[in-house]
Amino acid sequence: MTNFDFGNGPVAAHRHPNGGGWVADTATVLETVYVGLYAWVFGNAQVSGKAQVYGNAWVYGNALVFDNARVYDNARVSDNARVYGNALVFDNAEVYGDAGVYGDAGVYGNALVYGNALVYGNAQVKRGQYTSAPVSISRSDSYTFTLQSDGSVVAGCRDFTPEQADAHWGEPSHYMHDESWAIIQALRSVSAARAKVMEGANK
Repeated sequence: MTNFDFGNGPVAAHRHPNGGGWVADTATVLETVYVGLYAWVFGNAQVSGKAQVYGNAWVYGNALVFDNARVYDNARVSDNARVYGNALVFDNAEVYGDAGVYGDAGVYGNALVYGNALVYGNAQVKRGQYTSAPVSISRSDSYTFTLQSDGSVVAGCRDFTPEQADAHWGEPSHYMHDESWAIIQALRSVSAARAKVMEGANK
């Protein structure tokens, strides 16, 4: 029997046949999955489908990663979190609690997604903490705008502060100005409305 220490003392474990990463015997990882050499899957985690876990990523607790999802770099997925579809979790991001990331969504940078938060569709969360779904709206050409918890906006390759977002999408000559500017205003309005709901719920 082979043992490996995932951080709380040695437990029975093995190298995954597809990628060579460490998998605790208590975890369920199908052979269709890729687990990179330096990645870990432990606890009661389950990884299936064509999912990939690589880099220095960890999947543990009762977490589920499946379909074509990818968890990589120094990302962590734990507790009862779910990552599936074509979702990506990478960089130093963490997804935990009962949170879910699915569809074509991405969680990266130093973002923390937890509690009952759901990140879905084409939403891209790069920074901040989320205990509920981020506000995200797609333009008619499928270009998706996601409001970050600090008020900045991530859309495609754009990552703008509030001031930069106003200058860029508020410029009348900008491509699809009317719709883009309406989306920016809608993101903020929805976020403000949610904040009032949460404030009322906490009284």
